[in-house]
Amino acid sequence: MERLFITKAENMGNLTVCLTFSDNTVQTVDIGEFIRRHPHPQYNKYLDPRKFSRFTIENGNIVWGKNWDLIFPMEQLHAGTVV
Repeated sequence: MERLFITKAENMGNLTVCLTFSDNTVQTVDIGEFIRRHPHPQYNKYLDPRKFSRFTIENGNIVWGKNWDLIFPMEQLHAGTVV
């Protein structure tokens, strides 16, 4: 099986991202829901839409923060939900 990775990430507003994967799957994922369900100082700052929008794609995954403060398993992102 080929390695699955994110090729494109777009901020859809409301702490949601639209992700395109290397297998051409497209998923819209509500990251804000995860942050609200799992409050933590490391995550809470990304409830600010300006900070949330500063994500990057690194090593094929979407990450927030210089030290990858927030990152999710690829399988969950590909399924369209993070738990």
